[in-house]
Amino acid sequence: MKKERVVGGVQELEDALKKKEKLVAMLAPCFVGQFDYPEIITQLHDLGFDKVVELTFGAKLVNHEYHEILKKDKEKHLLISSVCPGSVSTIKSQFPQFEKNLIRVYSPMIVTAKVCKKEYPKHKTVFMSPCNFKKQEAATTKDVDIAIGMNELQILFDKYKIIPRKGVRPKFDLFMNEYTKIYPLAGGLAKTAHVKQILKEGESKSIDGIPNVIAFLKNPDKKVKFLDANFCVGGCIGGPLLTQSRSLEEKKKRVLEYVQKALHESIPKGEMGVLKKAKGIKISF
Repeated sequence: MKKERVVGGVQELEDALKKKEKLVAMLAPCFVGQFDYPEIITQLHDLGFDKVVELTFGAKLVNHEYHEILKKDKEKHLLISSVCPGSVSTIKSQFPQFEKNLIRVYSPMIVTAKVCKKEYPKHKTVFMSPCNFKKQEAATTKDVDIAIGMNELQILFDKYKIIPRKGVRPKFDLFMNEYTKIYPLAGGLAKTAHVKQILKEGESKSIDGIPNVIAFLKNPDKKVKFLDANFCVGGCIGGPLLTQSRSLEEKKKRVLEYVQKALHESIPKGEMGVLKKAKGIKISF
């Protein structure tokens, strides 16, 4: 039996910070459900991170791959998204007959980690997770060195007295100002991958909350050709490792406000994330 890879956690991160190792923080856009933007970037730098990237870069690459796969699928079989490891795990364990329907494309976390390893080969990659399933997914790739929960990140900020600093305008590294920032919302993948340009009305369905996903798979609508499935209600903003002191509606509002705020940012041309940085990166498996 193949031994599962061990991914570092909070202790490994603290050790790396004390040793002043080069670290790149990888943030899923659901971070705004708990932290303020752009202050979070400065907080991570103050904690000891050298680079801070957002998964929207990887999400753009994943979306392109999904779009092409759906466009080329002439048979129009049911295809199921594989970006949510909770849904993937449930399908593999409870509905093995649908495992072949899972789209064989890495998640934005893994794709972003691969890009980071290419761009910053001397850095350790650290993912801030909204759920334990994403932590488990990190163990499936050698490209993620450490994975901690968003809640654990807050604990570290409190422990080392890292507070938001106002009046500074830090930027993400590998910055891509994309509306894939709505990825953490239920249906975000389907919307940003523009599946409606390919599929007819009713052929795409987004379901959040694993009981609802299970109910669909027990009695699938044969008209549906693409299922965007999320384990958590609300999508990634409903992740248990993200603050529970805000309601789903509050978190959703913060994500949508973040999207609008980012769209109006002025970013020098040379600082934008560009797809050529991902040349040679394996997106599908």
